[in-house]
Amino acid sequence: MIPIRGEEPIRPRLVEDLEPDLLTRLMEFWAFVQRRLAGDYAVDDLGFDPEFNDNVLMAMVRPLYRSWFRVETSGLENIPDVTGALVVANHSGVIALDAVMTQVALLDEHPFHRHLRMLGSDLLFQSPFLGEIARKAGHTLACHPDAERLLSDGEIVGVWPEGYKGIGKPFAERYKLQRFGRGGFVAAALRTKTPIIPTAIVGAEETYPMIANVTVVARLLGLPYFPITPTFPLLGPLGLIPLPSKWFIHFGEPIPTDHYPENAADDPMLIFDLTDQVRERIQQTLYRLLMQRPSVFG
Repeated sequence: MIPIRGEEPIRPRLVEDLEPDLLTRLMEFWAFVQRRLAGDYAVDDLGFDPEFNDNVLMAMVRPLYRSWFRVETSGLENIPDVTGALVVANHSGVIALDAVMTQVALLDEHPFHRHLRMLGSDLLFQSPFLGEIARKAGHTLACHPDAERLLSDGEIVGVWPEGYKGIGKPFAERYKLQRFGRGGFVAAALRTKTPIIPTAIVGAEETYPMIANVTVVARLLGLPYFPITPTFPLLGPLGLIPLPSKWFIHFGEPIPTDHYPENAADDPMLIFDLTDQVRERIQQTLYRLLMQRPSVFG
């Protein structure tokens, strides 16, 4: 082909023409695929696959964190660099996106890129697909042995003690903490001498405003609740798109546990007092963050 005068010849775009960052990402992705095909990756005995989690699972939800919810994270200096800690947070939003966004925050924003090993419900791990994904993401059942083992190994463990009472509560009760159960998370922290990090999350309440709960349908499906929101089930699958609320995640000042005696985890009054202290700190931080947020979608 004869080029027109003043124009450069048209030629195929070569690999060298690609943007350096894009080329680097493509090479990293190809190396990742090769390692997966060759079986050259590590998985711990709880099923955690850090390479798959960091390169696939977190890559899928990272746009929500950065562009959709525009999460602002604070208090990361309260998360240890290499030792264990128990992150205790409020739970809300019909779908547990708050837990996933907290996971992204610690992996991406913390200087040491800490992995959050969350404690999940039986229902999650009984689900064929979700249970396998949760294992690969580093999460495990909410039981004392697994929690204490992870904390003793220096992991950051996440727990949402409101459980389904929190994520399934009506929108009219937003940002009002539900009961924290029996304080099993406090006992795990006491036994392992690890600090408790009260964590407040603002924004999740508005992603799926729950205006009703159809308990009959929930029982038929074996679910803890069946939500009715302004968009679901009215808009069908489109109703599953979360509203783009503005999020804040704050990791509060640690509550130390290493100064208590060895048998402190067997003292029910101490566990009750610490549980109440954690709950009160989270509630007060929620009120403060709500006052600072200019608007729900700001």
